[in-house]
Amino acid sequence: MTAPNPPSVPADRPDGPHPHPGTEGRTPYPVGLLLAGRRVVVVGGGQVAQRRLPALIATGADLHLISPATTPAVQAMADAGELTWHERPYRDGDLADTWYALVATDDPAVNTAVSAEAERERVFCARSDDAAAATAWTPASGRDAGATVAVLTGDPRHSAALRDSIVNGLRDGSLAARRHRTGDASGASGPGRVALVGGGPGDPDLITVRGRRLLADADVVVADRLAPRELLAELPEHVEVIDASKIPYGRFMAQEAINRTLVEHAKAGKFVVRLKGGDPYVFGRGGEELLACAEAGLPVTVVPGISSSISVPAAVGVPVTHRGMTHEFTVISGHVGPDDERSLTNWEAAARMSGTLVLLMAVDKIGAIAAKLVECGRPADTPVAVVQEGTTAAQRRVDATLATVAATVEAERIKPPAVIVIGDVVNVLAPAFTGA
Repeated sequence: MTAPNPPSVPADRPDGPHPHPGTEGRTPYPVGLLLAGRRVVVVGGGQVAQRRLPALIATGADLHLISPATTPAVQAMADAGELTWHERPYRDGDLADTWYALVATDDPAVNTAVSAEAERERVFCARSDDAAAATAWTPASGRDAGATVAVLTGDPRHSAALRDSIVNGLRDGSLAARRHRTGDASGASGPGRVALVGGGPGDPDLITVRGRRLLADADVVVADRLAPRELLAELPEHVEVIDASKIPYGRFMAQEAINRTLVEHAKAGKFVVRLKGGDPYVFGRGGEELLACAEAGLPVTVVPGISSSISVPAAVGVPVTHRGMTHEFTVISGHVGPDDERSLTNWEAAARMSGTLVLLMAVDKIGAIAAKLVECGRPADTPVAVVQEGTTAAQRRVDATLATVAATVEAERIKPPAVIVIGDVVNVLAPAFTGA
């Protein structure tokens, strides 16, 4: 797979080793080595070893590194106890009782000597400088949801490109690879399971890798109005999509109906994804849904999402914290006003804090909220940014102060969903921010 490097070009060259013609036409036998607790020796502590060691550490191998010097990253692995560093040159006999060896020095004579000992001891040995002289090739590998993808082509760059395409496709759901489930073809046998997935603030690219992967594996998707709509268009035809915003009976009963929908479909043996805007637990009622599923005896996976409380301000150039300006930010639900007996917010305390306030679901209550904050001590000229439909193509920002925000929201016809940021951070990046 790799070519020998002349003495003037070390194996640790930044652009990596080049294909060796001696690998052409050779067919390796792919196999996964279970190295946990078994002695593995790596000779050389440079950049090649630095790239290879994390995967070997992850196997749980009894890992020994032989090298008179290492990179700082490799030394950190040794200091953390992840491997044993023998701070010296290679010596004949170092491969005794070894199951697997990797040689990665920039000295061809050392590499050849290690290979020769490996051949005598019947130890499979990979070489970073000369794949044609090795007895094992290191594949370009990656992991996704417990699966290891390993690619061998004889050309390390081609292998890496193929590996990246496969792993990225598995992660973002563009490469269909549905997991086997017992029962019939749809998996409808025995109890299913539920995943509460935070879809992020609106831009479909801002869902987490894990969230997108679970979405691609779903049988049923129960979607919020604020969940990224573009993701639903990517689902296969067999996936049942239920619009949670259209479930009837009013606000409170609607949540009960959603809970019942999750439980009923999962008990029918389906994998149900509850796709929510933002994060499931940030004013998303994810806790209620988890409790309902747990009460029904259903396993639940919770996938955090990027909350609009931090991502939407960031999208328009507002950091919710900034060094020397604020040490805290507070996220408040504004769906009930300050004078509503149902309000659980200590507005007096919020007004006295010097940090950033981030209001969600507060568009129609912003006048009362702003007046309360000023009444309780926040300066009337405190900057305010209102961001409607943040991170989407319809995103827009309007600026005001606590004294003017109510009139500004009305004049600009701001509609939900919108995030409102209050504090000096609103303008701190204005001179430098140009948008994404």
